[in-house]
Order: sequence, then structure tokens, then C-alpha cells
Amino acid sequence: MDHPGKNALSTALLEHLERELQRADGQPVLLTGTGDAFSAGVDLKEIAGLDKAGIERFLVKLETVATKLFLHAAPTVALVNGHAIAGGCILAQACDWRLGIASERARMGLNELAIGASIPPACLRIVRHRLPPENVERVVFGAKLVSIEEALRLGLLDEIVQEDAMNTALTRLQAYTAHPRATYTLVKLALRAPAVRTTPEEQHRLREQEVPIWASTDMKQRIERVLGRGK
Repeated sequence: MDHPGKNALSTALLEHLERELQRADGQPVLLTGTGDAFSAGVDLKEIAGLDKAGIERFLVKLETVATKLFLHAAPTVALVNGHAIAGGCILAQACDWRLGIASERARMGLNELAIGASIPPACLRIVRHRLPPENVERVVFGAKLVSIEEALRLGLLDEIVQEDAMNTALTRLQAYTAHPRATYTLVKLALRAPAVRTTPEEQHRLREQEVPIWASTDMKQRIERVLGRGK
């Protein structure tokens, strides 16, 4: 991932990720960020300028990319090389193995509720599937950004490395890739497809309740304050 704002998830970046997953065509994927961040979350500057229809398209695109990564028909590894916040944290959860680089500065977590935002249904389902049950509400309702070490304890990461992070990530990817691909894909889909299948009620909630919150004046004002442009 390579985008301004610590690899903020803009529509352009999400579309790029969708194309890259399509181009991978069932081959293994290693997801990481450029610079010192994995992804600092959705692009709030873009969100601030979207109307209700634009917000819905954006959230559906985020769900689509996260789901495609979650169900990708080959092994996937997230190399969390810095901040992995909100949508960025969700993309890490969508990968088969979540590897973090030891860092005193990096933070990870789902802080959507702290600014009054919701987590789209498919993304929330991914989080519920990947985190230990006893930690799901702690992470979601706590809405905190935690250290890499705490992220490991909470189940947001599988492993932390001090050095040779890329080599370790490739080693983990190769280990999964060594399994017969057809069987790996079959079992992966059997485990995950039901977990991420949203209901009509959830889709209605997204359109009729969550999108209006994201598009509200209150949300716009909170985003402006987060961006340092509001009072």
C-alpha cells in the first residue's frame, strides 16, 4: 500500500488493492505498507467531502476489498510495519497470518467508535472471526489504539519480529504455500465464507442507519477536528 496520509485507505487505494488481488489470480499475497505505516485507516479527507451516496459507495468498496482479501484463494500474510488503524487494522485481520514489526511508536486497533463511526457489517464479521471471542467487545467497544505488544495479546497479531521482518513474512507465506493449493482453498472457503456472509438485516442496517451516521453533520465536524481543521 502506498498512499499519502500513512497509506490512508482512499477509494483509489482500495481500487488498486482490488485490482492487485484480481491480478494475483489465486497466487499468494503479502500485504504491507510503504514507509513507516501499514495503514492509518480510511482517508478522512476523502470521507469529509462525500455525500450520503458517496459514503455508501466507499463503505461498500471497503467491505468488498476486505472480503476478497479474507477469501483470497491462496495464502495471505499481513506484514504490519507500523500503524494499523481502523480500516487498516481490518485489512490485517483479513490475512491468514498477521505479522507485526516490533516498534515502540506503532499503534494498532479499531478506534471507529471513538469518533462516532461504525464498522461495516462484513468488516465486523471478519473481526469477530479472527479475534478471540473474549476480546472482540474489548477491542471494538474500547476503541483504543494499542501497542504492538498489546495487539499480540489481544489477538490482533499472530507474531512479532524484531528484525528480518520481510524474510520472516516470506517464510510464513511459503509455509502456507507448501500445502496443496486446492485443499487449502477449499478449507479456507469452508471456514470463512459463512463467517463473512452478511444478512439482509445487516445490509439494511448499513444503508439505513450506518451510512447516515457517516454522512451526518456531526460526523463531518468530528472528522474536521481529527484533521485539525475544526474547533
